[in-house]
Amino acid sequence: MPQVGIIMGSASDLNIMKDAAEFLKKIGVSYEITIVSAHRTPERMFDYAKNAVSNGIKVIIAGAGGAAHLPGMVASLTPLPVIGVPIKSSNSIDGWDSLLSIVQMPNGVPVATVAVNAAQNAGILSAQILAISDNALQSKLVKFKEELKEKVMNSLSETEKFM
Repeated sequence: MPQVGIIMGSASDLNIMKDAAEFLKKIGVSYEITIVSAHRTPERMFDYAKNAVSNGIKVIIAGAGGAAHLPGMVASLTPLPVIGVPIKSSNSIDGWDSLLSIVQMPNGVPVATVAVNAAQNAGILSAQILAISDNALQSKLVKFKEELKEKVMNSLSETEKFM
C-alpha cells in the first residue's frame, strides 16, 4: 500500500515530479504517482483527496504549474500533510506564478512548499515526515544526509586546485 501520493496537474509535469518518485524508491518508501488536474478533472481531484486516508496515503506531494491550484485544493479536502511543488511550465511566468499560488495559502489550509521544480526535496520532506514514527526510515535519512556531506567533502579537492 503506498504511503505517499504523488500527483500532478498534467503529463508534462512528470519530467519534474519523477524526481520525488526516484528518491522515495531509493530510500524504500512506497508511493503512487498519477495525474490529477484541479482544472480539467476536478471530480477526480476531489475523489483522490477525500479518499487518500482510506487508501493508506500518509503524505501527498502535489506538483502544478501556472495557476497551480492543485496543492491548495487538495489540502482543503484532506487532513493529510500536502507538499506543493511549483513547476515552471510552458505557460508559467518563470515558475513565480506557481510558487506564489502554492505558498500564499490562507490560514487554516497550509501547504508545505518547496522550491520551483524541486520535486526531489518534496520526496525528502515526505520521507522526513514519515520517519517521525519509523526508526528504520529515519536511519536511512541519516545515511542520506551523511552521503550529502561526504559528497561535499570529496569535492573540496576540486576547489582547492584554484588556491
